[in-house]
Amino acid sequence: MTRYSIWSLARNALSHHADWPRQWRSPAPRPAYDVVIVGGGGHGLATAYYLAKEHGIANVAVLEKGWLGGGNTGRNTTIVRSNYLWDESAALYELSLKLWEGLSKDLNYNVMLSQRGVLNLAHSLGDVRAGRRRAEANRLNGIDSVWLEPEGVKKVCPPLNTSASLRYPVLGSTWQPRGGTARHDAVAWGYARAADARGVDIIQTCEVTGIRRDPDGRVAGVETTQGFIGAGKVGIVAAGHTSVLAAMADIRLPIQSHPLQALVSEPIKPVLDCVVMSGAIHVYVSQSDKGELVIGAGIDGYNSYAQRGSVHVLEHQTAALCELFPVFARLRMMRTWAGIVDVCPDASPILGKTPVPGLFINGGWGTGGFKATPGSGYVFAHTIARDEPHPVAAPFALERFTTGALIDEHGAAAVAH
Repeated sequence: MTRYSIWSLARNALSHHADWPRQWRSPAPRPAYDVVIVGGGGHGLATAYYLAKEHGIANVAVLEKGWLGGGNTGRNTTIVRSNYLWDESAALYELSLKLWEGLSKDLNYNVMLSQRGVLNLAHSLGDVRAGRRRAEANRLNGIDSVWLEPEGVKKVCPPLNTSASLRYPVLGSTWQPRGGTARHDAVAWGYARAADARGVDIIQTCEVTGIRRDPDGRVAGVETTQGFIGAGKVGIVAAGHTSVLAAMADIRLPIQSHPLQALVSEPIKPVLDCVVMSGAIHVYVSQSDKGELVIGAGIDGYNSYAQRGSVHVLEHQTAALCELFPVFARLRMMRTWAGIVDVCPDASPILGKTPVPGLFINGGWGTGGFKATPGSGYVFAHTIARDEPHPVAAPFALERFTTGALIDEHGAAAVAH
């Protein structure tokens, strides 16, 4: 693998950048692998990378029914943070954020992490109490989270309307300075390139159509549009289609799939240098490196596997945005898109083993999947390699839905981002 550096950039400039090698191979699938990962998004590619790097398991295939990173990885709003309420969630997302902070160096690929800070606004007394509680809980877990009064919020984000005359006035906000954004495509490409360099096969346009099991019930491999592929272990990392894949092994998951849409404005000069989120009025916004405002809201209320959403959601989130930022009122919308999010009853993911020996699940992230990408892949790779959950992943086992040990993060998940 060619290492990217100022020297390789200068060397390739002599050939007008015509001689750069392909970033990863496009091999035909082999008859069998030690591990097959179903899903070529950020979480699946990260899992394959850490299987090879941390556990020495390189005989791995990542199967993607479309193109690499073409699912939710390429259809999110790129927010990164770790200020979740419960200890279990805080540990998982903080592990992920720490990996984010060294990811560009680890992958030798610029994932464009921008730690510009994240505001979670409070608009009612209930919001204030919940926000203060979460900030203090974060601090007890060693996470950089503080509470800001309206004056402090205005200082951090001058364009924000903090007038007391608003229908939903800003009464304060939590603030995580280490939060921010990263480039979603670069994350997928960086993990793919690094995994490929360690021997992982990345196979695109290879849809899984069935999961084959031995007579004793153990996973034997997967049926695909490119033929049967044997596997000692199979990891399902398919986001909104997690429950569909699990059903192929006769497993019914407590997951519902919903569309989640976002939009971007026309590009403007830099004006917003942090991420602003409001759970009460359902909008969140950041500004991309190209100058576009990236705007999101909550999930659509219906179940669907279609990558499109409803117009009334767009109307609602733009109205909320204009109340918080009147200066944005005359901007034009450039484009809108949607992903398919897999939502668990407690707004926390499922990470771990299943009742089928050799079959593992990584799903149910709902609206918080992108920010967890490195940590998710790291702990899931450990779980697959050692046949036991990573300590950070253990609380997110499927069994919690029968024991009742739920991790209810609906409040910290806020506005579905």
